[in-house]
Amino acid sequence: MDKVSQDCPYPGCFFCVMKEGNPSKRRASILKFFRDLPSQDDDGQVLPISGLWNTAMAHPNDPEFIKLGIFECMSALIWKGLKNRRWLSHDQNIYIPYYAAHIIGSYTMNMEEFAESAVHAGVIPPLVELLRGRLTWVEQRVAVRALGHLATYTNTFPAVASHGEILEVAIQLAMSSLEIVYSHFYQYVDRRLSYHCDLLTRGMGGVEMESRKAEEWASQLQCWSLQLINCFAFKPEFLPTICKPEFLIKLPGMWGGLVNENSPAGIGLLRTICHHKIGRGSVASCPGIIEALINIACSSDDWQYMAIDCLLWLLQDPSTCHKVIDKAVPALVDLAEITTLGDHKKLGDTIINVLQECLQSQGTGRSSLSSRTKELIEDLLSSRQRFKWEKNIPKEDLHIKQAAALVVKLEGNSLFSSGNISGAASKYSEALSLCPTRSKKERVVLYSNRAQCYLLLQQPLAAISDATRALCLHNPLNRHAKSLWRRAQAYDMLGLAKESLLDAILFINECSQSNDPDLSLRQNKVPDYAERLVKKQMRAAWLFREAATKLGGVHREGEAGDMYGQDTDDSEWETASESDIGNDGRDEMGDDDDDDSEWKNEGERKAKYEKPSMKDIKHGFNVQLTEDEP
Repeated sequence: MDKVSQDCPYPGCFFCVMKEGNPSKRRASILKFFRDLPSQDDDGQVLPISGLWNTAMAHPNDPEFIKLGIFECMSALIWKGLKNRRWLSHDQNIYIPYYAAHIIGSYTMNMEEFAESAVHAGVIPPLVELLRGRLTWVEQRVAVRALGHLATYTNTFPAVASHGEILEVAIQLAMSSLEIVYSHFYQYVDRRLSYHCDLLTRGMGGVEMESRKAEEWASQLQCWSLQLINCFAFKPEFLPTICKPEFLIKLPGMWGGLVNENSPAGIGLLRTICHHKIGRGSVASCPGIIEALINIACSSDDWQYMAIDCLLWLLQDPSTCHKVIDKAVPALVDLAEITTLGDHKKLGDTIINVLQECLQSQGTGRSSLSSRTKELIEDLLSSRQRFKWEKNIPKEDLHIKQAAALVVKLEGNSLFSSGNISGAASKYSEALSLCPTRSKKERVVLYSNRAQCYLLLQQPLAAISDATRALCLHNPLNRHAKSLWRRAQAYDMLGLAKESLLDAILFINECSQSNDPDLSLRQNKVPDYAERLVKKQMRAAWLFREAATKLGGVHREGEAGDMYGQDTDDSEWETASESDIGNDGRDEMGDDDDDDSEWKNEGERKAKYEKPSMKDIKHGFNVQLTEDEP
């Protein structure tokens, strides 16, 4: 200890203190260090703060520094940076408020008693000043993170809520964060603050690295703002402030891109809002939100179940049911085959029960169903009765129905091969009416086949409906590769970039695991047609797209961000060429589901492998036919 202290140029150095072997002396020295640091103006202060930041990140549940005054120290350092710009600009002190707020957030994210200590230490007022933008967006990011953690706990939420401006600022930040980061960092390389670049890349510089990290941090800034708002949304008294149309309409689009996939983002907040009657009323009255909820509910988004919850709660509320029922029912009917989704068990049964209640309540003033909506619900209930009836019929009769459905399916395949797409779709519909409801594998194929027909007939909504049904029937859920690809194309036709992108990426993932030679990736390369769609949708769903459009695009060249702002082929997805695949962007048609079918017969198996494949260009799609699935 003495030898280290003699060699160290900084009296009371934190790193020397941490090497003290006597626990009592060590604690006393740390206590003194935390007490004295805010009043010192020595060089090199950022070094111990960055060390504390690393410790907080690695050991956020360790109580030692909490008891010795780290929150008081960090709070005082933030105030010092806010009030003393001369000190802030000296040496590397510009980093200190950022690290201090980050340390507060790390120590309060798991432990309520730590959060209580932080509140008692007075951390909220300086964090609020950072949240208001007294410094830069980088400090706003860690301030909203820390305040979000403090607002999570029952005992500390009132202290956060007592600062009335926090909710308003968080709402404005959620709506404007992407524009702020784009205009203050991403747009102009020569105006970037050097310490921002250093923080984003941790010394691993480069314009491309900085830009990609800026996207990630901008996504976090928005998602952490939504997390903070979500804490307020559990309290009905704050909903009038939150449920403003200009904010609600933006929520479904706040999804965090692909860089913040663990956050439920806007849909998570919408779900909390829909817990409350006042929230449901605001959501049901806001144009465009129901359509957005339907798109999320019928997508492969990880938070699909949250959108389904919102739709079900809106239908169960007599004051909102009539406003949403005609829009929501078609989507929920498509989702009624879902069994388990996340923590939701028998979700399909829940959907059916809610829709049955809506049908039974017709004429009571709760809901007014259109004839089409009524027909969809009745068909769904009839299908459920058919499933129960099939349990009691003789197996011989089931086999007859299975064989009849198979014959009609093969007729549909033949019509498809000959170019009669409408006729093929009709045959697949007939086969579905014959096919036993318990024969899920075959129904997956039939729905997916018909979805392909609707794509070629330029009917994307019908294609999405059938692809969704196939994905709900498939085991595992949402993992039928061909249906994912077909729905990705249908979403593309409708201009729904995010939904198309998610399905296309899942399709690629499924290809990587498939045993089907038509689907498996060659030498781990992404199929060229999937690559092109992903690149297109990444441009369209780019996190900064709206900001770039509003503020005039990307003002530089040769940077990774250009691939989103302009039409270019440079991309991390540049992994396959047309010559590798020999297919100009269309569906590969192998039937990977019938191999284990309960009604595969020897004749069909023989036909599958003996019949040669055919190629036919229809409506711009290059279609490769097989015996069982187009």
